[in-house]
Amino acid sequence: MKNNPIKIIVTGGAGFIGGTLIRKLLKQKKYLIYNIDKLGYASDLSWINSSKYDQSQHHFLKIDLRNKEILEKTVKEIEPNLIIHLAAESHVDRSIDNPLNFLESNIIGTFNLLEASRAYWEKTSDIKKKFFRFIHVSTDEVFGSLGLDGKFDENTKYSPRSPYSSSKASSDHLVKSWHYTYGLPTIISNCSNNYGPYQFPEKLIPLSILKGINGEYMPLYGDGLNIRDWLYVEDHVEALLLIAEKGKIGSNYCVGGFGERTNKEVQLKICKILDKIDPKKFPHENLIKKVIDRPGHDKRYSINSTKIQKELDWKPLISFEDGLKKTIKWYLNNIKWSNQMMKKSGYSGDRIGKK
Repeated sequence: MKNNPIKIIVTGGAGFIGGTLIRKLLKQKKYLIYNIDKLGYASDLSWINSSKYDQSQHHFLKIDLRNKEILEKTVKEIEPNLIIHLAAESHVDRSIDNPLNFLESNIIGTFNLLEASRAYWEKTSDIKKKFFRFIHVSTDEVFGSLGLDGKFDENTKYSPRSPYSSSKASSDHLVKSWHYTYGLPTIISNCSNNYGPYQFPEKLIPLSILKGINGEYMPLYGDGLNIRDWLYVEDHVEALLLIAEKGKIGSNYCVGGFGERTNKEVQLKICKILDKIDPKKFPHENLIKKVIDRPGHDKRYSINSTKIQKELDWKPLISFEDGLKKTIKWYLNNIKWSNQMMKKSGYSGDRIGKK
C-alpha cells in the first residue's frame, strides 16, 4: 500500500465540513479523493473548480445515497481504503419543517452506504480488508440536552429531541450494528457545533455575521441563553484524520471545541468584532432581535473530549475568539459567495422551523 495512492471516499464532500476535509487532503499527493454528493441546497464545488489543487486527485460523483444500486456499484469500482461519511441533512429548523427528508437522507442513506461498504469489504483482499475503515461523522445532539452541569462523553445515553438528532442517532445505531453483527471496521465521531468559512448562511454564526454586515436584524431564539460548544471546522477535520489513522475500531470519539457560549454571547461577540472591522453609524448590538424560540430547543451541549485527547493526542488549536475573527473576515471578503449560495438555494435568511 505504500507504493499506491490511498483511495478515500468522502460523502458530502460538497458540504461545509466535507469540503474543508477534502481541501486538507488535497495538499498531499498520496490521496485520491472520491467526492460523493447529491448536490443539495447547501452544496458548493466552487472551491475545487477554481482551486490550484491537482484536479486529477479529486473525482466528483453526483450520487444520492438513497440510490442503493448505483452506490454499491460505485464503491465496488473505487475499491476504497477509507470511507468518511459526512453526508447528512443537518439543520434542525429544516428538520422541523420536513422531517421525512431527514429520515430518508440520514437513515436510509447511511444504511445504503453501510451495505455497499460491507459488500465490497467482504469480498476484497485480506490486506485491503485489514486496513479498511468506515468513519461515521455524527453530532453531540444525539445525546439530548444538558442542564447547567455535566458534559457528554462516549458513555452518555442517547436522548435525541429533534427530527434531525433522532435521524442521526438512528444512523449511529446502524453503524454500531454493522460493526458488531458483520464485523465492518467502523468508528463513530460525535462533534460539537462547527463554524468557519464556507458554512451555508442558515446556521447561527454565518447568518448573524451576514445580517450584521447587511445591517439587518439578527434573530435570537427565545432568551438567547441556550449554550453550545463551538468547534472550529479545521480543528474538527484534524480530529477526523487522527480518528481515521489511529482510532480504535468499533469505538466512538467525542470531539468538542472547549468553546461553550450562550447564543447571546456569540452574537454579542460577533457584533463587537464587526464594530471594529466593519463599523456602522450605530453599534451592531442594536441589530439583535429576540424571536419566538425553536420548538424543543435543547438547553445546553457540552463535550468531554478526554478520550480523544489521551488516545489520539488531539486538542483544538484555534480558540473561539480567533476562529470567530477568521470566520467574520472570510465572510466579509466573500460576500459574493454568500449571495450566490442563497440565491441558488432560494433561502433569503428568513426564519424557518417555527412549527
